[in-house]
Parts: sequence; structure tokens; C-alpha cells
Amino acid sequence: MLVVRKAETRGLTRLDWLDSRHTFSFGDYHDPAQMGFRELRVINEDRVQPGKGFPTHSHRDMEIVSYVLEGMLEHRDSLGNGSILRPGEVQRMSAGRGITHSEFNPSRSELVHFLQIWIMPEQSDVVPGYEQKTIDLSGARGRFLPIASKQGGPGAVKLHQDATISVAMLRRGETLQWLPTGERYVWLQVTRGSISLNDYTLSDGDGAGADSNSAMHIRAHAPSEILAVDMV
Repeated sequence: MLVVRKAETRGLTRLDWLDSRHTFSFGDYHDPAQMGFRELRVINEDRVQPGKGFPTHSHRDMEIVSYVLEGMLEHRDSLGNGSILRPGEVQRMSAGRGITHSEFNPSRSELVHFLQIWIMPEQSDVVPGYEQKTIDLSGARGRFLPIASKQGGPGAVKLHQDATISVAMLRRGETLQWLPTGERYVWLQVTRGSISLNDYTLSDGDGAGADSNSAMHIRAHAPSEILAVDMV
């Protein structure tokens, strides 16, 4: 089974400083038919204006992964962490039994464009934690490179869930396959570019989910970047 979620059907939060597109229900956007995909609960594509951002707020029992496409994102939390996240880096915050944090665009002139992905953890009330790593994106040329997983590792932050987030960078005409194994599922999100996915054409902001019976055959129509979330 393959399900497709086109970018224009996503939920929308628009403020004077924020443009946020919601693949699944989030905040004031609620659609009973779009409550997530397996353990994947949120994919938000956010654009934040210079000098603006999300003031301190709280989370619990969620694995929150941030991936910047353009600009810079400043993070501060109640654990004492403070950092700047840029393209080519990945950040994971485990909310666990409770954490507060803020996210701001520290630039005075450029917006920040990023994805935030929420995954349900395997268990509740874990010790809150934070991790940020640099990704060697050359390893994502023509293939899927893990950037977050249960095992973690070089260039990959560690998740409290049997899930793996990977990124692939494709040139025009390049092909790639995703063959789910066992009882696993995958959600594919196009961050930029244009691809064929089986019989569908997907572009910036489009997504698709597949079960273990659905292979994904991908061909890039333009230089493209894709994120994949593989999970139980």
C-alpha cells in the first residue's frame, strides 16, 4: 500500500513571522485522517523570519529531530544547551519526562527554512536529552544516508525508537530504490526537487508512506533531496 500526501493539502499556520506547513495534524490544524504514520507523529516545514522564533515552550515524551535546509536555527533548552543548527547538521531533542526550549532565527537578514520531525518514543518518561551532529552529505549522493537512528553513530543522532531517518541527494536522471524488509514501514518526504515515485510525481513538500509490501522506485527529474523515515 502506498499513500501520497501532496504539499498543497497540508495544514497551514501563517503568522507575520512564521509560515508552517503540517503534513499531519498539529496545533490548531486537526484532521482525523492525518494523525501521523505509524510512530511518526509530525513533519512540519517551517520558515521563520529574521530575528523571530518560537519562545520558550514545553514538550514531553517525544523524539524531536530538526533538519535545516536554509539559514540558521538557534536552540536553547532547560538542560543548559545552546547551539546554532545549520545545513549539513542534525539535531535531536528527547523530551522524555519534560523539557522546555526555544527556537529562534538569529540572522538579521535571512529567513530560516527547516523541517521538524516528531517520533513517538518506545517508552515514556525517559531522561530528557539533546544531541547535535554534523552530517557528511557527500555520503548521501545517490543513496540513503542515516542521520538519526536507534543505534546512533558518526553523523547520526540517537533515537529512543526503532526508527531511522535518512537523507538522499539525487542528480537529475538518477534512480534509487527503497525496499522495505520485514514488518517495517517508510515515509518519504521530498524536501526539494522533483521525483517520480512509482506512478506518482512528487515535488517540494510532497510525501508518501509505504508498508512492507510496497517497494519505492525513485527517479529524479531535477536535483533533489529526500528524507526517509523507516520504522516499525
